[in-house]
Amino acid sequence: MGVRSAATKLHIPPSAARRPTFLPFVAVLLLCSASYLLGVWQHGGFASSPSNSRAVSISTAVACTTTTTSTTSPRKKATRTTSRSPSRSRPLDFSAHHAAAADESLAAAAAAASSSDSSSASPARRYPACPIKYSEYTPCEDVERSLRYPRDRLVYRERHCPASEKEMLRCLVPAPPGYRTPFAWPASRDVAWFANVPHKELTVEKAVQNWIRVDGDKLRFPGGGTMFPNGADAYIDDIGKLIPLHDGSIRTALDTGCGVASWGAYLLSRDILAMSFAPRDSHEAQVQFALERGVPAMIGVLASNRLTYPARAFDMAHCSRCLIPWQLYGTCVHGLYLIEVDRVLRPGGYWILSGPPINWKKYWKGWERTKEDLDAEQQAIEAVARSLCWTKVKEAGDIAVWQKPYNHAACKASRKADKSPPFCSGKNPDAAWYDKMEACITPLPEVTGANDVAGGAVNKWPQRLTAVPPRVSRGSIKGVTAKSFAQDTELWRKRVRHYKSVISQFEQKGRYRNVLDMNARLGGFAAALAGDPLWVMNMVPTVGNTTTLGAIYERGLIGSYQDWCEGMSTYPRTYDLIHADSVFTLYKNRCEMDRILLEMDRILRPEGTVIIRDDVDMLVKVKSVADGMRWDSQIVDHEDGPLVREKILLVVKTYWTAQDQDQ
Repeated sequence: MGVRSAATKLHIPPSAARRPTFLPFVAVLLLCSASYLLGVWQHGGFASSPSNSRAVSISTAVACTTTTTSTTSPRKKATRTTSRSPSRSRPLDFSAHHAAAADESLAAAAAAASSSDSSSASPARRYPACPIKYSEYTPCEDVERSLRYPRDRLVYRERHCPASEKEMLRCLVPAPPGYRTPFAWPASRDVAWFANVPHKELTVEKAVQNWIRVDGDKLRFPGGGTMFPNGADAYIDDIGKLIPLHDGSIRTALDTGCGVASWGAYLLSRDILAMSFAPRDSHEAQVQFALERGVPAMIGVLASNRLTYPARAFDMAHCSRCLIPWQLYGTCVHGLYLIEVDRVLRPGGYWILSGPPINWKKYWKGWERTKEDLDAEQQAIEAVARSLCWTKVKEAGDIAVWQKPYNHAACKASRKADKSPPFCSGKNPDAAWYDKMEACITPLPEVTGANDVAGGAVNKWPQRLTAVPPRVSRGSIKGVTAKSFAQDTELWRKRVRHYKSVISQFEQKGRYRNVLDMNARLGGFAAALAGDPLWVMNMVPTVGNTTTLGAIYERGLIGSYQDWCEGMSTYPRTYDLIHADSVFTLYKNRCEMDRILLEMDRILRPEGTVIIRDDVDMLVKVKSVADGMRWDSQIVDHEDGPLVREKILLVVKTYWTAQDQDQ
């Protein structure tokens, strides 16, 4: 009676009320199951979970030539990401090819595949090739622009970036005709292709000093130097008799006026990583030679601005006939450049000087200077060193070594009022992006005991790579604790494992030598690669948390500050691999995306690789620009699987030279 009454109210026939059906529920269940199975198949089949299986390879990855369709309501924006079928994707080729003919065939095949693969997509803006005269273009060290600035103290050789859009190139910097993939390390230390850096000036000017020589189609680097005629190895052995180079206590070094960086090149076999720099001057392409050899180097000069490194960065600094006037400049006191070296030296760090005026009694005739002049210069340098509270370790033959104190407790107590630089007050000691040098001593952190290391002692190498940096343990970096540092280290180990799983050439020794991390944070990416035969330049963007660069150096790694709206102080074709983690999100609304991408293209070698991590919507925009830059690119999933919004854009720069620029 109750059933009949209810059925009548709802106008349902009594027979239907008595015989309920489950068919609609079964149909819904079948549709849901089919949708789930289809989704699993589209994301790689029924393999094990991403955390337990080898990450999807590029050759089989979903070709995320991604498009987005958005519907927006006042409260919610929904984005649907669609992908092309795997059968239409073209695998990226990360291999290096020495033969230009093979490269051109590869490029032609790639262009044909790209054309067929993107027939349904809207054409991307294509960026033309720059004229061949720009093949060595360095935007912030442009020779013509530099002539507008004062010659005094070499200010004209400092960074002077394009001031207007009219000065900025919106084209792709070409490689010189005949460019070849560089020799793999360690062979590259001693030999390079002449076509890659076609300059003979140094081979003539430094012929008797064994810097460099031309040998057919190759350049050879015998390892000599002006002050080490027996070779860099023998010279470093002489230094090792004066200070401990072999026990891991010295890891980071600074080479001022580096030439072709043979000193830094031969330190690498001793697990010492040198940051070498020299200006772009009459010694044409000396830094470019260093980079072609696979040795860390940057264009730089001691002039009016601070060096772009934090305080307490280097365990050792070096000058071998670098011709820097260490005893000059300043207002009430002199020795401005030595004061800057003091800022970037770690407590207890060493400064090494060879060449004028050291051992002037032996060389004064060859240096074409008077005894009195050279003696006065040495006495002035000794006086500046004493005013900095440095201790002279020893002068032996052509080499003199000084040591910075471990703290300033005794130094402050024994200050002399006359001709001694005061201690700086108020200015951030790590600030070094267009910050002017000051003739004052950067004070070391306070200590409680006379024998304490100011700021905290670092571990010896290699333990210091993973040990908690003193700046982290002392709370100097906001938001970073010992626990979060350890988590960051493990996170980047996981991410690098993922990179190696999707780029098989990562495991090929010598494929990547010069590596750039555009947003290094704590240096976790570089630390995870420390066992590979490569080096990483860790750049800390000036728009982010710049306090992390000091911790990177405390880990035994190297790097610099950088604003990616500007050019980098390096030559074209510097890096084999560029890593960019959230760079485009960081610079969103700060400068145009293509400005950053064109700079990345400039400093990337032909057939070099780029790894870009970012939100999927940002990567779609990046890819739309990259597709017009002679790059082959593909979006793949995050290491934690397809449901994570952050994705990875993998890029290969195609091979082409100035000869091919009209193709």
